[in-house]
Amino acid sequence: MSEDCQKIPQHVAIIMDGNGRWAQSRSKNRVVGHKAGVETVRSSVTSARKLGVKALTLFAFSSENWLRPESEVSVLMELFMFVLTREVKRLHKNGIRFQIIGDVSRFSEKLQKKIKASEALTKNNTDMVLSIAANYGGRWDITQATKNIAKKVKNDDLALDDISEQLMNDHISLNDLPDLDLLIRTGGDYRISNFLLWQAAYAEFYFTDILWPDFDRKAFEEALNSFDKRERRFGLTGDQIKSNTLLGN
Repeated sequence: MSEDCQKIPQHVAIIMDGNGRWAQSRSKNRVVGHKAGVETVRSSVTSARKLGVKALTLFAFSSENWLRPESEVSVLMELFMFVLTREVKRLHKNGIRFQIIGDVSRFSEKLQKKIKASEALTKNNTDMVLSIAANYGGRWDITQATKNIAKKVKNDDLALDDISEQLMNDHISLNDLPDLDLLIRTGGDYRISNFLLWQAAYAEFYFTDILWPDFDRKAFEEALNSFDKRERRFGLTGDQIKSNTLLGN
């Protein structure tokens, strides 16, 4: 990472794409790519924590991924169990809070129990938050938030005029974390695939052709260096940003 890097994104999200293609390029089964991807997850978590990132959110399994071949889905579920059994202890030791975002009701009862136990074990850790999006979709997230608000209005706990962007934000996943600063996608595609649609409103995007199993510490640092060079205006002009910076705002 460049020595003059000043801005470290507080919240980074990654669409981990390219496991299957990585394996196929080596004439191996797609499952091999997913297993290699687990090693990259470990590396990325370590890098993020050391570089000062406070929240890391990884897109592991989308709502649409259930449509993949049954054998591949089965392996992904096994990998979840492996991570929850082996890696969570390592996360806890390093002060990292772990959580799952998404609709976990479709997972097996055994996996749901592992998720609850892992979240409970790490709930008081403060060094970094690792969120894994599993059976998650941005449209699902917004829909769930809308339903919860609608229930409160129906029960007279909220008035219609109480509904605001902030209220909506309070019901969206990851609302207790810093706003999303940087969204990274590996694998060469230029789309966000229904991931963190609400949260990404003012995030910086970084796309790379690197396939996820090859996304090492150097690649992670390059993404953060790119973020450091961005001028984040949030609807203002560049001159206004510079003026506010000079005034210390």
